[in-house]
Amino acid sequence: MNMPNERLKWLMLFAAVALIACGSQTLAANPPDADQKGPVFLKEPTNRIDFSNSTGAEIECKASGNPMPEIIWIRSDGTAVGDVPGLRQISSDGKLVFPPFRAEDYRQEVHAQVYACLARNQFGSIISRDVHVRAVVSQFYITEAENEYVIKGNAAVVKCKIPSFVADFVQVEAWVDEEGMELWRNNATDAYDGKYLVLPSGELHIREVGPEDGYKSYQCRTKHRLTGETRLSATKGRLVITEPVGSVSPQLSGNGNQEHITLTRVPKMGSVTLMCPAQAYPVPFFRWYKFIEGTTRKQAVVLNDRVKQVSGTLIIKDAVVEDSGKYLCVVNNSVGGESVETVLTVTAPLSAKIDPPTQTVDFGRPAVFTCQYTGNPIKTVSWMKDGKAIGHSEPVLRIESVKKEDKGMYQCFVRNDQESAEASAELKLGGRFDPPVIRQAFQEETMEPGPSVFLKCVAGGNPTPEISWELDGKKIANNDRYQVGQYVTVNGDVVSYLNITSVHANDGGLYKCIAKSKVGVAEHSAKLNVYGLPYIRQMEKKAIVAGETLIVTCPVAGYPIDSIVWERDNRALPINRKQKVFPNGTLIIENVERNSDQATYTCVAKNQEGYSARGSLEVQVMVPPQVMPFVFGEEPSNYGDSTAVQCMVFKGDTPLQLHWTLNGQPITNEHVGIRIIKMSPKLSSLSIDAINGQHRGLFKCIATNAAGTSEQSAELMVNVPPRWILEPTDKAFAQGSDAKVECKADGFPKPQVTWKKAVGDTPGEYKDLKKSDNIRVEEGTLHVDNIQKTNEGYYLCEAINGIGSGLSAVIMISVQAPPEFTEKLRNQTARRGEPAVLQCEAKGEKPIGILWNMNNMRLDPKNDNRYTIREEILSTGVMSSLSIKRTERSDSALFTCVATNAFGSDDASINMIVQEVPEMPYALKVLDKSGRSVQLSWAQPYDGNSPLDRYIIEFKRSRASWSEIDRVIVPGHTTEAQVQKLSPATTYNIRIVAENAIGTSQSSEAVTIITAEEAPSGKPQNIKVEPVNQTTMRVTWKPPPRTEWNGEILGYYVGYKLSNTNSSYVFETINFITEEGKEHNLELQNLRVYTQYSVVIQAFNKIGAGPLSEEEKQFTAEGTPSQPPSDTACTTLTSQTIRVGWVSPPLESANGVIKTYKVVYAPSDEWYDETKRHYKKTASSDTVLHGLKKYTNYTMQVLATTAGGDGVRSVPIHCQTEPDVPEAPTDVKALVMGNAAILVSWRPPAQPNGIITQYTVYSKAEGAETETKTQKVPHYQMSFEATELEKNKPYEFWVTASTTIGEGQQSKSIVAMPSDQVPAKIASFDDTFTATFKEDAKMPCLAVGAPQPEITWKIKGVEFSANDRMRLLPDGSLLIKSVNRQDAGDYSCHAENSIAKDSITHKLIVLAPPQSPHVTLSATTTDALTVKLKPHEGDTAPLHGYTLHYKPEFGEWETSEVSVDSQKHNIEGLLCGSRYQVYATGFNNIGAGEASDILNTRTKGQKPKLPEKPRFIEVSSNSVSLHFKAWKDGGCPMSHFVVESKKRDQIEWNQISNNVKPDNNYVVLDLEPATWYNLRITAHNSAGFTVAEYDFATLTVTGGTIAPLDDGSGHGNVHTRIRLPAWMPEWLDLNFMVPLIATVVVVAVGICVVCVALSRRRADDMRGGQKDVYYDVVYNQTMGPGATLDKRRPDLRDELGYIAPPNRKLPPVPGSNYNTCDRIKRGRGGLRSNHSTWDPRRNPNLYEELKAPPVPMHGNHYGHAHGNAECHYRHPGMEDEICPYATFHLLGFREEMDPTKAMNFQTFPHQNGHAGPVPGHAGTMLPPGHPGHVHSRSGSQSMPRANRYQRKNSQGGQSSIYTPAPEYDDPANCAEEDQYRRYTRVNSQGGSLYSGPGPEYDDPANCAPEEDQYGSQYGGPYGQPYDHYGSRGSMGRRSIGSARNPGNGSPEPPPPPPRNHDMSNSSFNDSKESNEISEAECDRDHGPRGNYGEDSNEAVKRSPQPKDQRTTEEMRKLIESRRQLNETGPKQLQLQQANGAGFTAYDTMAV
Repeated sequence: MNMPNERLKWLMLFAAVALIACGSQTLAANPPDADQKGPVFLKEPTNRIDFSNSTGAEIECKASGNPMPEIIWIRSDGTAVGDVPGLRQISSDGKLVFPPFRAEDYRQEVHAQVYACLARNQFGSIISRDVHVRAVVSQFYITEAENEYVIKGNAAVVKCKIPSFVADFVQVEAWVDEEGMELWRNNATDAYDGKYLVLPSGELHIREVGPEDGYKSYQCRTKHRLTGETRLSATKGRLVITEPVGSVSPQLSGNGNQEHITLTRVPKMGSVTLMCPAQAYPVPFFRWYKFIEGTTRKQAVVLNDRVKQVSGTLIIKDAVVEDSGKYLCVVNNSVGGESVETVLTVTAPLSAKIDPPTQTVDFGRPAVFTCQYTGNPIKTVSWMKDGKAIGHSEPVLRIESVKKEDKGMYQCFVRNDQESAEASAELKLGGRFDPPVIRQAFQEETMEPGPSVFLKCVAGGNPTPEISWELDGKKIANNDRYQVGQYVTVNGDVVSYLNITSVHANDGGLYKCIAKSKVGVAEHSAKLNVYGLPYIRQMEKKAIVAGETLIVTCPVAGYPIDSIVWERDNRALPINRKQKVFPNGTLIIENVERNSDQATYTCVAKNQEGYSARGSLEVQVMVPPQVMPFVFGEEPSNYGDSTAVQCMVFKGDTPLQLHWTLNGQPITNEHVGIRIIKMSPKLSSLSIDAINGQHRGLFKCIATNAAGTSEQSAELMVNVPPRWILEPTDKAFAQGSDAKVECKADGFPKPQVTWKKAVGDTPGEYKDLKKSDNIRVEEGTLHVDNIQKTNEGYYLCEAINGIGSGLSAVIMISVQAPPEFTEKLRNQTARRGEPAVLQCEAKGEKPIGILWNMNNMRLDPKNDNRYTIREEILSTGVMSSLSIKRTERSDSALFTCVATNAFGSDDASINMIVQEVPEMPYALKVLDKSGRSVQLSWAQPYDGNSPLDRYIIEFKRSRASWSEIDRVIVPGHTTEAQVQKLSPATTYNIRIVAENAIGTSQSSEAVTIITAEEAPSGKPQNIKVEPVNQTTMRVTWKPPPRTEWNGEILGYYVGYKLSNTNSSYVFETINFITEEGKEHNLELQNLRVYTQYSVVIQAFNKIGAGPLSEEEKQFTAEGTPSQPPSDTACTTLTSQTIRVGWVSPPLESANGVIKTYKVVYAPSDEWYDETKRHYKKTASSDTVLHGLKKYTNYTMQVLATTAGGDGVRSVPIHCQTEPDVPEAPTDVKALVMGNAAILVSWRPPAQPNGIITQYTVYSKAEGAETETKTQKVPHYQMSFEATELEKNKPYEFWVTASTTIGEGQQSKSIVAMPSDQVPAKIASFDDTFTATFKEDAKMPCLAVGAPQPEITWKIKGVEFSANDRMRLLPDGSLLIKSVNRQDAGDYSCHAENSIAKDSITHKLIVLAPPQSPHVTLSATTTDALTVKLKPHEGDTAPLHGYTLHYKPEFGEWETSEVSVDSQKHNIEGLLCGSRYQVYATGFNNIGAGEASDILNTRTKGQKPKLPEKPRFIEVSSNSVSLHFKAWKDGGCPMSHFVVESKKRDQIEWNQISNNVKPDNNYVVLDLEPATWYNLRITAHNSAGFTVAEYDFATLTVTGGTIAPLDDGSGHGNVHTRIRLPAWMPEWLDLNFMVPLIATVVVVAVGICVVCVALSRRRADDMRGGQKDVYYDVVYNQTMGPGATLDKRRPDLRDELGYIAPPNRKLPPVPGSNYNTCDRIKRGRGGLRSNHSTWDPRRNPNLYEELKAPPVPMHGNHYGHAHGNAECHYRHPGMEDEICPYATFHLLGFREEMDPTKAMNFQTFPHQNGHAGPVPGHAGTMLPPGHPGHVHSRSGSQSMPRANRYQRKNSQGGQSSIYTPAPEYDDPANCAEEDQYRRYTRVNSQGGSLYSGPGPEYDDPANCAPEEDQYGSQYGGPYGQPYDHYGSRGSMGRRSIGSARNPGNGSPEPPPPPPRNHDMSNSSFNDSKESNEISEAECDRDHGPRGNYGEDSNEAVKRSPQPKDQRTTEEMRKLIESRRQLNETGPKQLQLQQANGAGFTAYDTMAV
């Protein structure tokens, strides 16, 4: 660097400084307006902004101020922030915006930066707290749950490893175990007691780790707080559990030998985990301590709700700053100890506030800002002014003298490592002011010497400045040549001038005028150049303090000057880097030091002529003093102690002055006891021999020299006992004044002054002053406002500071009071003739004198001896008493007492009233009365000069005396009252007295009344409820108390209900027992098992019932639990123990109090044998089973036991015990193979206790001490050849087996000797082999010998010869392929050579499934069957049990498990009078066996029996009564009746009711008199139904009868439709014959069709077994007049009638014209019920089944199988069939439909993707593949025989039963669907297809789904009322138009067809039975019937697929022939062909 440039820079610096100084003068410091203010943040950004690159972020910064501040964003270094396109931008409203960005666009200087927000206006600037911005780029990361190594019994802490680059954002949310159970963080108190706990820091804490925990694994679920993403850990953490061999001292995991100190930070109110990761064995104890801050002392951590210790982990919830500190965990066990230190910092958010936020200060006054901050920790405090640091770090900022430049915005910042906070405040300048300003000034001049010079400066300002002058920095004083003067102008400016007389060359230089006031300085300088030689003015010695900068300008005069240089020791400067010399003569030396810079410097000035001048400057460098710190010690000193300190100046120039101050005052001789000794010039000592209170304070040592001052201070703290400053003394105060007593003391620490008041009147015991309104203590002074006499007493003032015993003073405060009466006026009463005393008590200062006046006249006792006056002196005053001996009426007067003392007087008055008792009331009378009350009135008597207080009404029972009375008290102001609480029906005497304060009057005259009767008011007593059994309870009780009967009790109502329900009581009535004291009792029956019932009883008499008794609650006897324990689980613990756990059954199913649980267990292979099961009882919900077999599968069940017995067993669970070392091999052979080889063979251990991994063969030469040789042999090898042996030397061999656990016991030893002679021997052992049916078996025969022996086998004694199934293997083994039962027996193997022969025998056992068992019927009842079961004689494998299969004729298959020991089994809950099929299968551990023959039987019971007409029917003129009790039930209870009637000449029947109960009589109303009617009754029971028809004529209006009809027989009893001639037999009735003939024709045609079909059928066995027999079902029918028509109605509703909807006729009834598939095909009127099949558990089966020849047929695997056998044949190639009349006319519609425009009914295909119609929803338009099980109910399996009334479902499964049965079906009613709904179907997934209540009739078009039977069918208007009667169709909403729009509801139902009984309509229309089976139903695809679908294994075995079917052409012919048979049948035939292969199954539906 060259010098000129350097000088130029310094000159520019000076110029800039000068410009700033000048500029500052021109600013007018006008005070700001009041509403103007500097910036303040409204919304300050937070410390940290973390965001994801996918979301971006906006940071808002808002500030207020006037004018509005500008927002600028800056970096931490103060530089402004600009926009970075796409990455960072500043919005117009001041937000800093970071848009979302791609990962590759990440820039650290943008996205990981510290920003701040700066707000500024003209009054200043403020900066926000630091904003740490961090963008997080979405990166893939995985978390890992780490394995944790733990010693058994210790607690484990499983950690979740989170990568460091996301650790700040990802935290553990939960832990998941392998079973999916989630463990969340839980702060609940009970969460800390469990085995698992998720710690606040995210680790999983597992306490008391056991072996079972080693099998579990855990994953952590984490959540990213920015993206919200959750994920499971990639790895699963496990516990690696070690069992220590010996004891282990506590060891810390993870730290090695490092010092165990961890640092933890947690935010305030967060939860913190302090870990103590130590493990030991035995399990150690953990104790936590916390160090007392600043000491090494520690105290135990107190555990509470907030601070918990879980194992060794300390958890602090809701942490507070006070929790910060150092914690120590100490771990100990019996072996050793260890400790861990943790430093916890609880961080609290930082916040700051400056007080005051704004202050206005005048110039020169001090200003103080205090920074108040909170938070933890706080590391630094710093201050800024207008955004610039000012280098101040204390909380208090003090500006001693405010200047103009001090105004602006001040900020205080508090910071720690994590965050920062700021507060701002504004300093404004106060008052009006103008800093000095130079208005006019002199200019630079150059002149010749001689003339005078006049320099002028004009300055202005407020206050007025003073102007001074300088020449070259030296002040100019007046002398003979220099004159300075100044004056003030009118406008306030100051004019100053400098006159220089006859100027010389030496006067040249830099002149400066300085204008100065207290608010500023202004100056101006300019040069005066005087031509002449160079001249340097004398320079005074310059003293400068070391370290400062020396600036000197050479005072040169003369002009012109060419150069000015500085020299030192004749060397031109600069001579080092610190020195700088400028052309204008300025010398600068930086950082002055004494050694290098103290010298004499010479300034040399030259002109161009060479003249020069020199001037010297002596520079003296002074070193300021520095004092060494000193202290008095940390602890305070005590009174009387000694102390000393030294003040040492270790640096600084002498001479020095050292002096001491105490509390800012110099220490002088007045400070007694302080000695100061100056030890040396730089050392001073201060000592105090005896410290007292005056010595307390700040001692300061101040060292001063010429260069400066230095000081150090130390505080001396002195414990000074209290001493009085102002000791209190006794005080007296006037009453009512404000009292003040001072008590002041000082001491150190400052004493606390308290006041107490003496208890009682004497000093001694004191108590604290109660805080009240008028007593307070302020700074030791006692204030009592408005002091009263009560405040008088002794007071104690105490001053205590903990030093010494303290001070106390007792004073007396007395109150001077004038006399005062507390009561100024009162009334006093006296009873006439009695003495009276009037008292006046005056309080106040004694002595007090009292006088008495009477009616304002002085009372003198001397004048009347009745009066006496006494006085009594009291502690508070005087009591005066005036006694009157005997009061008289004249004594009613105003008495006044007057009290007087030295301080004043007072008076009080007493109003004296003399009183008497009242007179007696009169005119008592009764106004009203009831059973319990009477209303009275009376007249008021004279009151005796005293208000009547009350009346007393006295009453008693008439027989009682007046000493036994009850009273009613009535207020004195009333004259009417009611007497209540009387007893009904009782005679009472009543009287009344009046009472005032004096006494009571005499009694009035008594009146007598009798009360009315009422219902009993008492409750029955001694109620006891005791259980008799599980469903019965006995209630006993006694009558209410006799007095509460209120009349004679007639009986009791006993009510009972379930406890804890809101239901009402069910009451039973019991008659009253008249015997005295006799207990009543009642048994409540048919109650629920172990259910609490509430019982109440009330008595009743003729008026009504009394109150209910209190509820008596009682449980019925306990039953057995109906549900098993749930969640049964087992865990293997060891090789012989298993833990079983469970959860109690639901409370509602316990049926009692569970006392114990039973665990039933046995090895799984013995489970079937009940005798080998073990039982263990326990009361807890888990148990450990001991003593189990090793490595064995166990099966376990758990059941709960109550007092009622054992409950249901749980589903079996299975666990396997752990393996163990095996037992010894059971046998060993050693066979000689040669002179050096021996073959050792062995049998495996009997108990391998695991999987054998290897065998070890040990060999040892006998006798010799040779080592034992071992040889490992694979587990599958059972022999080993020992070679290289010595000939003729004996060898000993033994064998052990090994599992994974280890080596087992050794076998017996065997000795053999190698030899040349090798006889034939077999190495294999005799053994028993068990083979499973159809599997291969191999029997070994390993032989040795030389020569090679010949091996032969014998089977059961017969020589073996090889065949296809058996052959000899090269190793001698015999292989049998596909073992059958006949292969069982003995197999012997023979080996022979020339030396010897040997043989072994094996036994082969074949395990096969059981053969069919024998089933025989033992007994039958109406609802049960008893069968005997016997196993097949040929079964070899043990039988485990039977499965019994049974079904009603048209129901579902149900199964029942039967144990192998049961000889008999009862099948209960069956239907009365119903046919059943039963067969059984056996099962063993191989599987289920063959089925037995089917047993066909029926339960007992018959259909209802007809009654006699006279007993049943009772006729009147317009009604008929039906006595249903006349019907006989046939052994099966009646369910209901259907009643229909019509006029005789009408065709259609009207249904009266479809649900008449059997016990009732029923009246048919609204009949016309004298009219013949037909009545049809259908009686239903579970065995069937019977139909009876009757004729009857109503009576005439007068009650007469009408003439009988001539019906040919004259009976008129049973209605016949066609009258025959009398000579014709009754059986020729056409009603009978027509159906009969039609039936014969149909049957004949059907048989022909069957024969054709039979010839085409392949007679294969449907069941695949040899014993399958198929049965045909034929319905019997009864014909002729009065015949019954079987019907059945399975699901009853309590409907009492049927009302047809508008526009709808009643449905058809039996006997209508039906074109049924059944009649056409059978050729005769076969009976068909239009009921759907039914639930066998509820619904009676009413049809009889007749055996037909067992014709082979294809059962109905998919379609219906119904009708008779003829319907069951199909032609090949047909997948499905439809009814011959798939499309036909319905002529059954009336009114709404013209018969000529009959509607077509078309069948629709099933779309279920199955070969046949989907049962269960046959005909529903479901999507392809839909399982079609819309109406399903869980049921059992389908029939095993070919039941043609049943369908098989699409997925197998269980049969579905149409539970609801319509009473009658229409012919067109979804023909295929509905007509055969009566017969069992199997639905898609099992269950009843129609489980809802059944409609009584089917609608022809109505096949709505069951769930929506009628509501949807009829639309809105008919939705609800008819839901009982709808069809159970399959097609959703099958109604008008639904062919085009399947599923749409019809707006209203179409009418049913007319019931036409005209003979011309049908040749078989009048059968009494309904023949309504649709053709589509009959010609179904009859797939194989079978017992098993997908849901049932056996069914598959039983259900081969159909193969033979009819051709299309044959089907057409059959249909055509049948169509012609029915003259009323459809006129059209429409067949739809699908799939090209035949007909698809269709449902007929309404179009």
